Amino acid sequence: MLARLGLGDAPARAWALYDWANSAYITVVVTAVFPVYFQKVAAGGLAPATATTRFALATTCALALVAILAPFLGALGDLYPIKKRMLATFAGLGALATLGLGTVGPGDWRLGLFLFVVSNVGAYGSFVFYDALLPHVARGGAVDRLSTAGYALGYLGGGLLLALGLLFITHPAWFGLADGAAGSRAAFLATGVWWIVFTLPLLKRVEEPPRGAKGEAGPLGGSLRQLGRTLRELAGYREAALFLGAFLIYNDGIVTIIRMATVYGAEIGIPSGAMIGAILMVQFLGIPFAFGFGWVAGRIGTKPAILVTLAVYGGIAVTGYRMTGTADFFVLAGLVATVQGGCQALSRSLFASMIPRQRSTEFFAFFAVCEKAASILGPATFSVAVLFTGSSRAAVLAMAAFFAVGALLLLKVDVSRGRARVAAEAPGAARP
Repeated sequence: MLARLGLGDAPARAWALYDWANSAYITVVVTAVFPVYFQKVAAGGLAPATATTRFALATTCALALVAILAPFLGALGDLYPIKKRMLATFAGLGALATLGLGTVGPGDWRLGLFLFVVSNVGAYGSFVFYDALLPHVARGGAVDRLSTAGYALGYLGGGLLLALGLLFITHPAWFGLADGAAGSRAAFLATGVWWIVFTLPLLKRVEEPPRGAKGEAGPLGGSLRQLGRTLRELAGYREAALFLGAFLIYNDGIVTIIRMATVYGAEIGIPSGAMIGAILMVQFLGIPFAFGFGWVAGRIGTKPAILVTLAVYGGIAVTGYRMTGTADFFVLAGLVATVQGGCQALSRSLFASMIPRQRSTEFFAFFAVCEKAASILGPATFSVAVLFTGSSRAAVLAMAAFFAVGALLLLKVDVSRGRARVAAEAPGAARP
């Protein structure tokens, strides 16, 4: 059973467990609890539109930092056998900042945003190295199944911790807490501990891949030289480069929906308990759909499966634009649950199948740049929309255009040709 899910050996299970570890942070801090806590408590003295704008700008700054660092980190990770150490460093940074969020009180919006930025850098910096380990850990043709299994475990882990956080917030007296705000801070502390504990299996069970090149010029000079070479060579992997362009565009819509949903919901007056409950529903409903898209990709192909998810996301953008109450928010959450894990997991595995395995960290660094560039544009769009219209609805509807353009570019990607080139260049492959 585990083998059919891509989790047939201990390294694969340990790798996927990091999705379980970091998804608690993404769910509790990025998506569900901290945006509402920031709006209602940390920035409670600010006007709602001002709080939304500052939160979006902090998100933009955090992801811009990662986008700047990612190519350098990727080159460094392939020059030297330090993928696991770098993952541990960034995960540790993010977890410590998350623990720090437990000290943010009413009016501490500056401290809250600073720690939020640092924790984002820690999380997304670790993803550069985590994603780069995928082609080294997956066995045979299990890359799609392992990637989707990681997302499914992430849904489960994030859902369990969010459920605990919801109990902290709604029933604080059960845990000796003063009120819901104290419950939110307890959820941040629990998330930091969870992240640290469940990172350990990867560090113990997954072997460090060999370096792809010698670092004779030193860490800085060598990594910059390698980065320049990767930039030149990426253009030669036409299908992977074209896919990155498509991913940059459609992922903008996905990340914007994930990051801004609760801020948008709070802006239009949806109760925070209802929003957290809907996101909790996404976590558990998303588990079978994440596994299911791994199965679908095996039947119809990875690219067609991603296109299906983008069509659903177009409907999500229209639903979000028309949202007026709690029932609409739950409908939106249900639609997101069907496609979120599948789209992101299959995007990761499709890219992994079209890049040279021995250069995975460098190429995934550019994947991270595209991911973060999209993440920067989305919150920036929200900021501009709020400033000029006083509402986020226009930005929500604009996401439909991102999904449509991204899908059109994805249609142009020749996956078979991209995979064939990588197979021909693999060490030990037969030469004509």
